[in-house]
Amino acid sequence: MIDLIVFDLAGTTVKENFDVQRTLKNSFSKVGLEISIAQASQVMGIPKPVAIRQLLESVNCSTISDDLIRSIHADFVEDMILFYENDQTVAENEGVSETFHLLKAAGIKVFVDTGFDRPIVDALLQRMAWEKNKLIDGSVTSDEVAHGRPHPDLIFRAMELSGVSDVKRVAKVGDTVSDLAEGNAAGCGLVIGITTGAFTKEQLSTVPHTHLISQIPEVLGIINSRASIV
Repeated sequence: MIDLIVFDLAGTTVKENFDVQRTLKNSFSKVGLEISIAQASQVMGIPKPVAIRQLLESVNCSTISDDLIRSIHADFVEDMILFYENDQTVAENEGVSETFHLLKAAGIKVFVDTGFDRPIVDALLQRMAWEKNKLIDGSVTSDEVAHGRPHPDLIFRAMELSGVSDVKRVAKVGDTVSDLAEGNAAGCGLVIGITTGAFTKEQLSTVPHTHLISQIPEVLGIINSRASIV
């Protein structure tokens, strides 16, 4: 039986059009540094300040500093908030709201977690209206825990907030290698990769997992195999 399921946001439950990668690329360009969409994709899922440092190292930046990382990150956060508040392409992936509804109707807690900081997530969740429509029970962001993905802190915080104590009764769903690593690090009973985001099926296959899916509603069948929920 699963008591809590923790979904990633961008690329998993929110449509992925390389929007995050493009925004990150633009933030680098503003300080005179160039990264590719492919490079940005490789650091999806992890806390963005950590991702920015890794990208700076990958382009052999000779002036890496905490101030530079903070500057790029602040610009990224500002632009992502504007994007999620205003861009007409922002939408959930197919079947997400219905899946959340069915899971909650079965008494399963639904949380989202992310490599974003809280200000971005607040803008995105307001746009998605999942909280307003009571489709999720809560959210956890990278700036609210000591260590973001691939560490298990986000999962453990979601468990604390939801009152779930047995990690084997927790499922993690995400589109990145770091999502799967997070679920494994926590010891989740289900670790489900989804191919709607930054990583291909082949890339996700390199990380231990219990399932790989192509659409969010497939989660229902996986959970249903453990206990009937529909």
